[in-house]
Amino acid sequence: MKILVTGGLGFIGSHTVVELQNEGFEVVVIDNLSNSSETVLEGIFAISGKKPLFEKLDLREKNSVQDFFKRHSDISGVIHFAASKAVGESVEKPLLYYENNLNTLIYLLQELEKKSEAHFIFSSSCTVYGQAETMPITEDASIQVAMSPYGNTKQIGEEIITDVAKVTTVNAILLRYFNPVGSHPSAEIGELPIGVPQNLVPFITQTGFGLRKELSVFGDDYPTPDGTCVRDYIHVVDLAKAHVIAMQRLLNKMNIEKVEIFNLGTGTGSTVLEVIHAFEKVSGQKLPYKIVARREGDITSAYANTDKANNILGWKAQYTLEEAMASAWKWEQKIRS
Repeated sequence: MKILVTGGLGFIGSHTVVELQNEGFEVVVIDNLSNSSETVLEGIFAISGKKPLFEKLDLREKNSVQDFFKRHSDISGVIHFAASKAVGESVEKPLLYYENNLNTLIYLLQELEKKSEAHFIFSSSCTVYGQAETMPITEDASIQVAMSPYGNTKQIGEEIITDVAKVTTVNAILLRYFNPVGSHPSAEIGELPIGVPQNLVPFITQTGFGLRKELSVFGDDYPTPDGTCVRDYIHVVDLAKAHVIAMQRLLNKMNIEKVEIFNLGTGTGSTVLEVIHAFEKVSGQKLPYKIVARREGDITSAYANTDKANNILGWKAQYTLEEAMASAWKWEQKIRS
């Protein structure tokens, strides 16, 4: 079966392409290379022995999306990663986020609703919960007012998919994941941010390598064990495997509802300082960092209750935080060598 992976040369997308190919799927990748590189194809090939079909395409161009689906009418399912994803940047550039994250989703769904069967996996986020009232967060937690335009695009995206699924052939799974980190154990693919990293772990590894003078820790006065924000850091390979399981669930018509929702995390919250200490342990070096003011859009704490994914999907995170940090450090060292 042929699966389209949008944003398939990005961090999570590339790891998912590998896992799909390992399970025997034929994969087509769309990416506009705005935050990725075509060289990622070589890493995918090195791991899986197969190179997916790649098309450089901007999903914001409706005519290009229509043309793509005319040429690839045999696509069985879509896994949609292509989106801008930085909380801080979304606060500064809200229109960019609304255009990129919502228009692209709409154009894809307009093509899928024409099909007799359509299977859609949406890359959602724990940001839809805002600052949840209780921890760990279950899928039944109330959706709070979004703390950032990025979080709002994920909330609106979920609403769009749910509305479309009610009146079309689209069946969907919304995967709300927490904080993806690490890289493939082979160090052939990993997180490759262009410019200054927007996420914690690549900033840590770049600082560890000496590319950054020091890491800024945004606030140490949160009501957490050490005053820094708490997040649920999940290894990207665990995350990628969950997408394959979710797609197989739809293709095999095992879904109970037209739209299903699953949290993907480890179920354990770690503070920013705990992540730093995990890096220091696996790298054997001290990391220079300083405490600075809180960052707008950040919430205090978010970690997952993963019972639903564990019991219904049959998926469970396998990697520890230290293993994730070790793989991220191995990747950083490889790309700088």
